[in-house]
Amino acid sequence: MDLEIFDRMESEVRGYVRSFPVVFNQAKGSVLTDESGKEYIDFFSGAGTLNYGHNNPILKKKLIEYLNTDGVVHGLDMATSAKRYFMETFERVLLTPRNMKYILQFTGPTGTNAVEAALKLARQVKGRSNVVSFTHGFHGVSGGSLAVTANEKFRDAAGVSLHNTAFMPFDGYIGPDVDTIAYFERMLEDPSSGLDLPAAVIVETVQGEGGVNVASWRWIRELEKLCRKFDMLLIVDDIQVGCGRTGTFFSFEAAGIKPDIITLSKSLSGFGLPMSLVLIKPELDVWKPGQHSGTFRGNNLAFVTAAQALDSYWSDDRFEKETRRKERIVRDWLENLVHSFPEAGFSVRGRGLIQGLVSEDKPELANKIAKQAFEYGLVIETSGAQDEVLKVLPALTIEDAQLTHGLELIERSVAEVLKQEGKKTKVLKFGA
Repeated sequence: MDLEIFDRMESEVRGYVRSFPVVFNQAKGSVLTDESGKEYIDFFSGAGTLNYGHNNPILKKKLIEYLNTDGVVHGLDMATSAKRYFMETFERVLLTPRNMKYILQFTGPTGTNAVEAALKLARQVKGRSNVVSFTHGFHGVSGGSLAVTANEKFRDAAGVSLHNTAFMPFDGYIGPDVDTIAYFERMLEDPSSGLDLPAAVIVETVQGEGGVNVASWRWIRELEKLCRKFDMLLIVDDIQVGCGRTGTFFSFEAAGIKPDIITLSKSLSGFGLPMSLVLIKPELDVWKPGQHSGTFRGNNLAFVTAAQALDSYWSDDRFEKETRRKERIVRDWLENLVHSFPEAGFSVRGRGLIQGLVSEDKPELANKIAKQAFEYGLVIETSGAQDEVLKVLPALTIEDAQLTHGLELIERSVAEVLKQEGKKTKVLKFGA
């Protein structure tokens, strides 16, 4: 597999090619194929960008039809028929049935740009600079987004001080018996706590990059109450766990909350095309024309596939039910691994089709399992502060046979890694 040009010409910043050191040249559904013809089950889904799989035929057909009519591809924020149809579909399929009233802001195409816009707007609305984020949170790697991102690896790359953010403990961070919302409230109440009153709070309901940490519905509801009590805006970052990843289109629906601002990206286009969106309560839309701009804030190809994805998968509740059914398959399989390999000290956490096999006591196991799984033909990544979580992130449309096969490969990989670890332990004991 010839990777010479990548090693010679591409920056050292490259990441995923190191985990998956082959040249891929085809992708369909939940299968990636490399140049040698080897097939890989995809439990990575473009880091959550491909909820509907690679080259989804429904979306591809619509995209090709649009291109064949010479439809507008690049339109900045001009009015186009593709953009109009996307907005009409978004309102009809998502907002109206959920009784949600939001203005849509089309930002630059990356998720971090949506977060930047949300933070800037919140600070404008409230006239305050401080924002609260949470331990293990990830919101992007551009300036403002990086300031509310907790991971040391990303923060160290900034080269400047990151200001105007205070971090609070996420649900469960100090243990299952500690109410971190009560702690946050005490900090807000105490004028000598050192916490400047925030303009906003930004939160992921499930922290993907942070290690598949799941906030309880109670915690999320209490956070919303706290925001209302202390005049803070609530920003829900649904970039990775929105668009159906947790079962419902928005990850927070079961909590019954009404965020002030919502950020969406990754699987929003449905086809892997860059697209980001900020949902803003109408009374908060204080932008002046052009205040948050960007050359690529009008990806019309993404509008076409995004609208088709909504029409095809979200016009009724069948897709939700299918995702929950597949969630049970994954969860049961991972729980069985916990019981089958007690010596590893695994645990499982997640919601919907973002599930994590956690190895807190031996964090190095997760990367070893992921590496072994890749050799067997499974693309899967790790997450968490120490990469201690094997993150199961298949396409929502994955076929049952492929899903089961991928889970079998995880099981084989766990068994092989633990076998090798056992051999090392025995050697060490003998040497001692």
